[in-house]
Amino acid sequence: MIQHVPAASEIIAREEASGRRWQDEMADLVTDPAELVRLLGLDPKQLPDALRAAGGFALRVPRPYLRRMRPGDPQDPLLLQVLPGAPELEPAAGFSGDPLGEAHANPVPGVVHKYRGRLLLIAAGQCAINCRYCFRREFPYGDNHLSRTQWQGALEYIRGQDGLREVILSGGDPLVLNDRQLARLAGELAAVPHLDKLRVHTRLPVVAPSRITDELLAWLAGTRLKPVLVLHCNHANEIDGEVRAGLQRLRAAGVTLLNQAVLLRGVNDSVAALSALGEALFDSGVLPYYLHQLDRVRGAAHFEVDDETALELVRGVREQLPGYLVPRLVREIPGERSKTPL
Repeated sequence: MIQHVPAASEIIAREEASGRRWQDEMADLVTDPAELVRLLGLDPKQLPDALRAAGGFALRVPRPYLRRMRPGDPQDPLLLQVLPGAPELEPAAGFSGDPLGEAHANPVPGVVHKYRGRLLLIAAGQCAINCRYCFRREFPYGDNHLSRTQWQGALEYIRGQDGLREVILSGGDPLVLNDRQLARLAGELAAVPHLDKLRVHTRLPVVAPSRITDELLAWLAGTRLKPVLVLHCNHANEIDGEVRAGLQRLRAAGVTLLNQAVLLRGVNDSVAALSALGEALFDSGVLPYYLHQLDRVRGAAHFEVDDETALELVRGVREQLPGYLVPRLVREIPGERSKTPL
């Protein structure tokens, strides 16, 4: 049964009444490695390396996500995704600043158009959380930070691509924008006659579940476009009761929920971890979609899992879970017209 979602006209009033809790959390991120080490009771000896690595790619962690980490455990799978460290500073052959060749698929500012029928609209230039393996950690967001005129240029490009069926809001994380901005953008896209789907790629409902507000449901489920939300969740420990409740609200509002994870050494490279993730996602109304092999971005080589091991892991998960809970193992190859299954 589809739950009631408020009309778009209610957005401003509800936003004021909500107290903007999620925005308060975004203004209170942990950005100092010394604070992260102190809050989790970690060995301060790792602080110099963390500070050096954070100088090249800043630390950003929402406090709700931090509270799910195990104090005193340097191998906590959530901590490993966000704590800067010495391995990031070591050069690795084959790793670069633009591992997916996106600079060659950027026809106008704000648009990444690699695949037929769909494109990415870079709606925001930052995330709520900086994952150390992020393939866009060196993306030129400054060149894609859109003025009002450039927004219209991106929309004109979309209107002129008759073969497009889907726009994917990406970033950064599009949900760092407020709901008034996103409602306006969704309305502009809904007015493009050849579009029929609106997809949002986001990590915010996982790392800061207060972001799932009535206002979010209003614009996401309130347009004529079919809404799809693709989460990025890598480990079952990322899903607590608040996250689960928020995701179930999205699903009850008629939003299709999928997840794409990245296979990360030390984080989720075991059959047990991947199986637990699949079950936790399904309990929250989310279907596993993709399990990505690491995009070879500079600074992330220590997370890489070789293909033979990756395939063996997926075979093990398939023996544990029904097929609909087994994500497709894929790699993104620059210049290819779709993701490449392994």
